Amino acid sequence: MDHATSTDMNVVQAIPFFRVSNIVESLRFYVNGLGFKMTKEWIDEGKLRWCWLQLGGAALMLQEFRREEHEFLQPNEKLSVGVSVCFQCKDALAIYRDITTRGIRVSHAPLVGNGMWVVPMLDPDGYKIEFESPTDVPEETALSEAEG
Repeated sequence: MDHATSTDMNVVQAIPFFRVSNIVESLRFYVNGLGFKMTKEWIDEGKLRWCWLQLGGAALMLQEFRREEHEFLQPNEKLSVGVSVCFQCKDALAIYRDITTRGIRVSHAPLVGNGMWVVPMLDPDGYKIEFESPTDVPEETALSEAEG
């Protein structure tokens, strides 16, 4: 077995890791709003410092910037610039209907792009989150057009 093959077989998953400005607010969005479950956590000095969130077969990690330690200070730049996480789903429209009943606001109504229904939103720090599922509906069709 060559080195490239052994490396390929060793990698099993990629998990987005978001540094967040307020972990309580982020948990409200991801757990209460989107339905993620916290499956791992790191509590330090009585405070949640890091967590692993799971939704179906997808996961992400959150860690709040520490204000008391130099190396974890929040940068002056916007946190979310250039970051998008696309969750591939069986039915993104079912997720859209579910999360909107929980008060989650999407960036715009679901729209077909690249052969998929796309349900876009921003998390509390501005990270772009999309739920997507395959469809045969024509490109750029809005949900209101498809249902009407």
